[in-house]
Amino acid sequence: MQFHDVRFPPSLSFGSLGGPQRQTDVVTLANGFEERNTPWAHSRRSYDAGLGMRSIDDLQALIAFFEARMGQMYAFRWKDWADYKSGKADVPVAFDDQSIGFGDGETAAFQIYKTYRSGEQSYKRPITKPVAGTVRVGLEQDELQEGVEYEVDAATGVITFAHPPDPDVEIFAGYEFDVPVRFDTDRILVSVESFQAGQVPDVPVIEVRV
Repeated sequence: MQFHDVRFPPSLSFGSLGGPQRQTDVVTLANGFEERNTPWAHSRRSYDAGLGMRSIDDLQALIAFFEARMGQMYAFRWKDWADYKSGKADVPVAFDDQSIGFGDGETAAFQIYKTYRSGEQSYKRPITKPVAGTVRVGLEQDELQEGVEYEVDAATGVITFAHPPDPDVEIFAGYEFDVPVRFDTDRILVSVESFQAGQVPDVPVIEVRV
């Protein structure tokens, strides 16, 4: 896909407004009951990058980044400050933060996932843009060494082991990650006068499927 492997400046995404969205079709029946269905297996995140602007220098950095991406043409990495780690935001990444599968003695490549749980229900989110250098991997209770026992593709979120994990061995991973996004507009309207008066530009950003 048309993707630039570059991160939107984290200092500018900090303070932005956004989060996950779903698409649900709701049909109300004649008896008042509802039928609900969704065509989306995964949520899609959207943000407003304009809220992170705090100075004229920030605006100039935003415009430069927007122009380099040619508006909506090229996607890029985005740090979601509310959700960018495999575990809790206030603790360091640990190799056993997330269970991502079990070995079968033959499969060597495994996709990174993050599981969200509430009560008995859970949602398994594919992580396709881990941050290079932050991924830690383990089998059962043993942490492995990157570059020797496994490799991580930071462009896809796939972990490849030097030797396929044995059958029924649980595979763990911990990591920081970005969200693949693009600008959801082909224009940015900026007024220095209004910005100094406290009005920030509207800069919509939306997640893309990769």
